[in-house]
Amino acid sequence: MSTASETDTPDTTDSVLAEQLLRLTRRLHRIQKRHLEPLGITPAQSRLLRTVAHLATGQPPRMADLAARLEVVPRAVTTLVDGLESADCVRRVPDPANRRVIRIELTDTGRATLRRLRNARTDAAEEILAPLTADQREVLGGLLNALADAPPELHC
Repeated sequence: MSTASETDTPDTTDSVLAEQLLRLTRRLHRIQKRHLEPLGITPAQSRLLRTVAHLATGQPPRMADLAARLEVVPRAVTTLVDGLESADCVRRVPDPANRRVIRIELTDTGRATLRRLRNARTDAAEEILAPLTADQREVLGGLLNALADAPPELHC
């Protein structure tokens, strides 16, 4: 009994779409990295800075909060914070209620870097979306929202 090899199987619409999404993701990452390089920030550091800013409602987030939100191990957050701290973008501060807990807060340099990051991300998005018309961008936005907002059981 012989089975067709994977290369003999015609591409389905879903497999073609999956490949297109992967290619677009890689392209987006390359372009975003190129726009971030002049700032001296990696994409992972950029994500951490945005997360610190987003979670900093009231008091700065704990390292554990950042790890959970970024879906990484705490050691990865420590490495990212070390790099951003050496660039004076964040600082570690003890929790006033529990001195064993360390919180991460943005510095003035970090807030300025976030503004430059937003501009770099906008520039990267404009580069990627350049081939699309305004109508196509609107349709794409709706499609991306539908995918991003899909219930978890549909993501399998």
